[in-house]
Amino acid sequence: QVQLVESGGGLVQAGGSLRLSCAASGSIFSANAMGWYRQAPGKQRELVSSISNGGRTNYADSVKGRFTIFRDNAKNTVYLQMNSLKPEDTAVYYCNAEIGTAQPMGVMYYDYWGQGTQVTVSS
Repeated sequence: QVQLVESGGGLVQAGGSLRLSCAASGSIFSANAMGWYRQAPGKQRELVSSISNGGRTNYADSVKGRFTIFRDNAKNTVYLQMNSLKPEDTAVYYCNAEIGTAQPMGVMYYDYWGQGTQVTVSS
């Protein structure tokens, strides 16, 4: 059983910063790509940023230069440092990770999601 537990959301004024954390726990063999998505009211869930287990990063155009993703592979944890926050960044942020677990037939990889953490940026 694998769980992703997020923390770090909250209310911040425009221009402020927040850091989100997502820790994967359970019977983890390895973690491939990890990332963050967000969903604002009335909108579809969108990719914010992702990072491979080798450290290659990817960002949505709307957050480039403001957000930084990084991970601690030893702790199976991914972080999202969010600076210069804007009201349009307001959303529920979800952690996502491709986790491998040891099965009788070998290592099987599945997609896992966190429960979501609310980020609200006031103007």
